[in-house]
Amino acid sequence: MTRNQDPYPGSRRPGRLRVYLGAAPGVGKTYRMLDEARRRADRGTDVVVAYVECHGRARTEGMLEGLEVVPRAVRTHRGAEFTELDTDAVLARRPRVALVDELAHTNVPGGRHAKRWQDVEELLAAGIDVVSTVNVQHLESLNDVVEKITGVPQRETVPDEVVRRADQIELVDMAPEALRRRMAHGNVYAAEKVDAALSNYFRVGNLTALRELALLWVAGRVDEGLRDYRAAHGIGKVWETRERVVVALTGGPEGATLVRRAARIADRTAGGEVMAVHVARSDGLAGASHAALAGQRQLVESLGGTYHVVVGDDVPTALLDFARAQDATQLVLGTSRRGRLTRFLTGRGIGETTVDLSADIDVHMVTHEEAGHGRLPPLGRRHSRPRSAAGFASGLALPWLLTLVLTHLREEVNLTSVALLFQLAVVGVALLGGVASALLASLTASLLLNYYFIPPVGRFTIAEPNNVLALGVFACVALAVAAVVDRAARQTARAARATAEAETLSDLAGSVLRGADTVPALLERSRVAFGMASAALLRRGPDGTGGAVARSDAPVPAAHPARTPAAAQAPAPAPAGDGSAAARHAGGSPAADAPVTEVPVGDDAVLVLTGRRLPASDQRVLAAFAAHAAAALDRERLARAAAEVEPIRAADRMRTALLAAVSHDLRTPLAAALASVGSLRSPDVHFPPEDEAELLATAEDSLAKLARLVDNLLDMSRLQAGALTLHLEATDLGEALSRAVDSLPAPQPAVAGDGLGAAPPVLADPPLLERILANLAANAARHNTPGRPVTVTAGALGDRVELRVIDRGPGIPAEDRDRVFQPFQRLGDTDNTTGTGLGLALSRGLAEAMGGSLGVEDTPGGGATLVLTLPAAPSPSGAAPAGDAAPGAGPAATPRSGSPSRAR
Repeated sequence: MTRNQDPYPGSRRPGRLRVYLGAAPGVGKTYRMLDEARRRADRGTDVVVAYVECHGRARTEGMLEGLEVVPRAVRTHRGAEFTELDTDAVLARRPRVALVDELAHTNVPGGRHAKRWQDVEELLAAGIDVVSTVNVQHLESLNDVVEKITGVPQRETVPDEVVRRADQIELVDMAPEALRRRMAHGNVYAAEKVDAALSNYFRVGNLTALRELALLWVAGRVDEGLRDYRAAHGIGKVWETRERVVVALTGGPEGATLVRRAARIADRTAGGEVMAVHVARSDGLAGASHAALAGQRQLVESLGGTYHVVVGDDVPTALLDFARAQDATQLVLGTSRRGRLTRFLTGRGIGETTVDLSADIDVHMVTHEEAGHGRLPPLGRRHSRPRSAAGFASGLALPWLLTLVLTHLREEVNLTSVALLFQLAVVGVALLGGVASALLASLTASLLLNYYFIPPVGRFTIAEPNNVLALGVFACVALAVAAVVDRAARQTARAARATAEAETLSDLAGSVLRGADTVPALLERSRVAFGMASAALLRRGPDGTGGAVARSDAPVPAAHPARTPAAAQAPAPAPAGDGSAAARHAGGSPAADAPVTEVPVGDDAVLVLTGRRLPASDQRVLAAFAAHAAAALDRERLARAAAEVEPIRAADRMRTALLAAVSHDLRTPLAAALASVGSLRSPDVHFPPEDEAELLATAEDSLAKLARLVDNLLDMSRLQAGALTLHLEATDLGEALSRAVDSLPAPQPAVAGDGLGAAPPVLADPPLLERILANLAANAARHNTPGRPVTVTAGALGDRVELRVIDRGPGIPAEDRDRVFQPFQRLGDTDNTTGTGLGLALSRGLAEAMGGSLGVEDTPGGGATLVLTLPAAPSPSGAAPAGDAAPGAGPAATPRSGSPSRAR
């Protein structure tokens, strides 16, 4: 089979994508792509140039020689012609390989797809291999990072997944100094652009940062490919291509120490990675602290690591399986918290077993303060003191009562039946008091069975060896059955409790997601879930004082013995030893007989519940509630901080835009006026009368522009400060439009009114309405088709009047209709000679101040229609006094908060 023969007869395979990823513009992506195409063409591959942008670079254009170029599609947009990739022509030509430059490019409207990468996917689906290029700053996930580094926003992006799906990705890299030399030699940009580029975007620091971003992104893609290869070939051994450290967390107090130790190990090498993992039992009965795990997860993520949860009953195996799946090189474990006696009784621990099974993964056993301080595990279930006492009492009494009964039935029952009855008694004691009481019952039953029922009766001796075996079997079976029964009961209780905890936490999460006020919802769920009289979240100051953030009280305190009226009405008191400190924080006094439970929430708050004393098992779930409360407080703090920062950011954006616009628009008319006046005052030049008149007219026009600009800026400031005074009265739209057009500088635009005389008067401030209409007419005339008048129509719509200013220009794209009313925006104006872009922003603000609105729509047949809506003036029979404010307006009315205000 030759190289170009189709290996898929009767069907077409998907095309393969090769991407040249550039660390920065000018590193040579297009040149490398064309060089690849020439090599393939020399080997006989059918290669065409679908779209390549050379940017006037002679060496790149020279690489096109000898390659077939598919003609581009020509599209017209806003009166200008553009060339784009002709996808249909490439599909019709159907080459083996197509070169498509600039993968992130946004297509001119009129094509089948909005983005060029979508055209590339269509070519790939048709079985055509594609070679393309993209710069790292155009990757969607890095777009905001690049903007922070360079200060230049990138409006053309491509989803990372599109590039990641490429069959081959090749990084085109160059040292920053080498790239700057290329630019200085004129190999990237024209000579007049080199100095500006070198001092702005192409600074050494910017290029170094972009280079590192590109290397890290490609390294991640290479790592994914390596994992896929190892999985496909069943390779289980660790390949130490990068230092990956897995730290095992149990929710114990040593977790923070282990996480920090793992982070230090990973930081020893560049590109090190930390992964924390918690192994949860498959039955969901693990006793790990939710709050501790939440805190350790937060610590891991703050150090740049990731947190994972895996399910497994065999902890060492689950840990090592996870580590090998992640190609981890090192595993960090904490030394055992068990004491020496416990280790002797229970045997090998998780750490020792993990070390034995680790094979080629290095295991670090990290010591900590809790190492060796553990206690012996409890024998069986932990019961309340009354129940434990009842268990031991029954372990002594029940065998004696059974003996008393059976001695009177000695003739009716044999030794086997007696032993089974004693065994049944031991099982009952195990259910009541656990293994410890069952052990006592088994010992008592063995002695009684020997003394009263095994010959010789009345003596602690056994005549027949067979009875010795029977008694031993009885004791062993009794203990084994008791242990199994106790374990089953313990697991059943834990399963029931785990189910209840899961339902409680699920209900908590659902209520928080559905609730509008997170912290009060958490407190209410905490109070209800634990049957408390009140719940309060208290802020703790540095000196130990603070106040209540929020609280929740039971509506009917008498429903529970602990929920007394005093407990329900009083704030949550402080824990024992602190008297009423927490209650003083909450603003009240504690109930004398109300037990208190207090759980820390973060570093500066505490969750206090009053009503009953919680057992230790409930406090573990309460810790999860506290973790949710801590997260909720953090979110609220971040939301408040964001709300405080947003006005500052908005003011900063406004200030930057104002300086950028005013620096030009104030200087231009001021310079023209000064030049004209300076020329007239020059003693060395004598101007003819007509030249003097022209200079005076220039000065007058420039000063008029300056006055209008200052007026607009002052009015915009008044609107934003809420200091604009309105005098509303019935105003005729026709007269207001006529005066507005007359106020515009010559040459005045041609405006054709339609239906203005039939429209009812509007309730407006006449001078401000004229300002609005003048701005709308001037804006429409500036963008209208030359030679055509601006059309203005009006009509009543209920209790409002709608005025439409229509132009037949290029229109406004849907994505720019919000931005067109922002201050200092000149969409479509690239010469910076048409004003500051305050006209439409000011018009919308004035319209909203008078109780109206201003929006934009498409004009049927092409163009834009600005729609001004104002309240109709009251009829004479119910007219409001002159100067009364319209609905939504007042003497110092301001635009609605959050409403967009933009200028075109």
